[in-house]
Amino acid sequence: MSAMLLYGATIVTVDRERRIIDDGAVLIDGGLISVVGDSEALLSVTDRSVRRIDCRGKLVIPGLVDAHGHAGHSLIKTLGCDSPTFWMRTVTPAYFHATTPEYWYHDGLVSALERVRAGVTCGVSVMGSRPRSDDPEISLAHARAYREVGIRDVVCVGPAGLPLPHPVTDWSGGVPRRREVGFDEMLSGAESVIETVDGYEGDLTSVFLTPFTIVPSVDPSHPSRPDVATNLTEGDRYQARRIREAAEHWGVRIHSDAFGGMVRLAAKDREYALLGPDVHLQHCTGLSAEEVAILAETGTSVGHAPGGRAPVPQMLQAGITVAVTTDGSSPRRPFDLLQAARAVQAANQLLADDPYLLPPGRLLEMITIDAAAVLGMSDVIGSIEVGKRADLAILDMRKPHLVPNWMPVHRLVYEATGADVHTVIVGGTVVMEDRTVCGVDETAALDEGDRHARLLVERAGLAHHLTDPGWRSNRREFDEPIEVTVP
Repeated sequence: MSAMLLYGATIVTVDRERRIIDDGAVLIDGGLISVVGDSEALLSVTDRSVRRIDCRGKLVIPGLVDAHGHAGHSLIKTLGCDSPTFWMRTVTPAYFHATTPEYWYHDGLVSALERVRAGVTCGVSVMGSRPRSDDPEISLAHARAYREVGIRDVVCVGPAGLPLPHPVTDWSGGVPRRREVGFDEMLSGAESVIETVDGYEGDLTSVFLTPFTIVPSVDPSHPSRPDVATNLTEGDRYQARRIREAAEHWGVRIHSDAFGGMVRLAAKDREYALLGPDVHLQHCTGLSAEEVAILAETGTSVGHAPGGRAPVPQMLQAGITVAVTTDGSSPRRPFDLLQAARAVQAANQLLADDPYLLPPGRLLEMITIDAAAVLGMSDVIGSIEVGKRADLAILDMRKPHLVPNWMPVHRLVYEATGADVHTVIVGGTVVMEDRTVCGVDETAALDEGDRHARLLVERAGLAHHLTDPGWRSNRREFDEPIEVTVP
């Protein structure tokens, strides 16, 4: 990778001093940030052979970090989206019974393209709605797509949650073969992904161990009802122990969903609880004050996406590191972190009747340096500082909605969107320049993505979802009982 100098920019460093440098420059060498300073000074001392990128009228920020999103969703987005319950009951069977590694590869291309075009240089990708780890080829295909686009990918795999064993359909050879997989096979598949993918091609790809929820539950978005929770005690400890042992063996972090009540239940297992500095939890809606305190005491981090009542101000006040995430694209959310940050701010200000909550600088931290910290990566990405990976997003500020070019953090957080990102650099390599992605044929990738999406709809029998024009309410509720098998 060749050296390059970005000059003439307004640089929002998000460094320790939170410096904003007018007419600033960044020298990149060997994939790392070498110097951050004044344009005139750096231009005068930098060798003319170094590539120079004129950034006048542009804003340079750290590459955005999306600490929670989903693989698979980009090619099934909006199907069944009119009810969250219906969405889960639509996409989960589709992922487990109607997909092939080719589907996950083409979905990976589409999602990586969307992310890079929105300035996201590192993103978490949970493999499905409930993580699917029974077939390692799924994760390998997805990771390959992200590497081709050139952005960082955190592949999240692990047991899919109750009921167990879980039915899956294998389409290898074009002939469907249905079978059932248990907890141990799912964990073994996840470990195979870790062994094969983690750290592949330098540090572009990472793997986190991801059980669906931190304690087994018959309800994917809530703890189990009290009348059945007592029967899950053995399963709780079995899952936590096996996840903890595997994470320690492979030296990987843990990511999972948690909802009100689950944190308290998990904390009862002092030895193996899926809580701590190596864990970040998504959602955390409905947490009690006691559970906020547990997260703070254990050093557990949190990712929060728009939607749901999570006690974000209380968590921040308690010293918990919180990242704004997209949860994209599930089921109707783009991978645009700037839009997600505004939505989180608006919701929390409305709930608290306080227009001063989560000021723009705080939101920017929650999608850069704090999001990197949530992933355990704040020493290498998340800010523009000497020695860190050169992961940068350059925004074109010469647009009507971004003029006048003053108060750059306000302009960025309140008015900019992913569509304003002009150029993206990851590890010192330009992966998008002037809105053109460099590593892949974007037109071909989108055409193939559309084709595989329609193949999935046909294979899964979901064509009827495409007939609703969206003019009416389509709320649907399902209350079928769910059988529970403790591993």
